[in-house]
Formats: sequence, C-alpha cells, structure tokens
Amino acid sequence: VNSAAKFFYMSAGVYNVPIVFRGPNGAAKGVAAQHSQDLTAMYTHFPGLKVVSPYSCEDAKGLLKSAIRDPDPVVFLENEILYGETFDMSKEAMSKDYLLPIGKAKIEKAGKNITIVSWSRAVGFCLEAAKILSSQGIDAEVINLRSIRPLDMSAVYKSVMKT
Repeated sequence: VNSAAKFFYMSAGVYNVPIVFRGPNGAAKGVAAQHSQDLTAMYTHFPGLKVVSPYSCEDAKGLLKSAIRDPDPVVFLENEILYGETFDMSKEAMSKDYLLPIGKAKIEKAGKNITIVSWSRAVGFCLEAAKILSSQGIDAEVINLRSIRPLDMSAVYKSVMKT
C-alpha cells in the first residue's frame, strides 16, 4: 500500500498505480480484539492514497466502481457488520453506469440546528441519534463523508455555517 501510494511521486509523475485495496475494517461480530481495530486514520497518512468507506449499498456500488476507474491507488474500507444490513437502492443506483465521485460527501438527512458528521457504520448510529434529537425539538443534519481522503470539507463547512 505504501509503495503504491508513493510511486506516482517517486516516478516524477510518470507512472500511476491504478489499484484498489478492498477489505474489512473496524469492529466485526465474532472476531477477536486483534482483528477489530479501525485503520482508517492510518491510511489517510499515506501521501498519494485515497481512502473511502461506504455506509450503504449505493455508496458501496458507486464508490467501488469509481475506485476501479481511478488512476491512483484507493483503499476501500468496509465494515463487516454492514454486510448483513439491507438498504434501499434508488433506480439511479441500479443503473450499470452508476458512479459516485470520490471526495464528495452526502447529506443523509438535512437539518437546521446541528451538524453530525460520520462515515461507514457510524452513519447509521448518527441517523438514529438524529431521530432522538428530533423528538427533543433539535433538527440535526447528518453528513455521510463516504470519502475520508480526499475529505469533503466544503460540505462540512457549508452545513456547519447553516446549522
């Protein structure tokens, strides 16, 4: 992973490394502690490496297809617990041409009082928290980062300024 991430720079921009490293990440059911760490932050520190982590089926499909088409190395981190979850798929996402841009967050729930930002499995917890907050009169906006590197800070800034 380290060499793939840096090879473009080590070759003075001559060679790209279009590869996807896909694998489970974070806590999972029935695995020991040594298999449950979240390596997202570590991967974001590799110069030249893109890091994505889907929450839903639409995220997984669109981001994986974009990662495969990307000229640079991409680490595609999946939470194993999400493998057993079901998600609705839009008609658009069912298209064979469906892609999601790497580096673009998604507003999962629009809100006006507070911004909650997350990725991967934790997005589901944040959506549940938003329901609880709503029952207390707080309208939370939930942002699904999808991509950790590059990070869509403009979506976060825009939401924070709004809320």
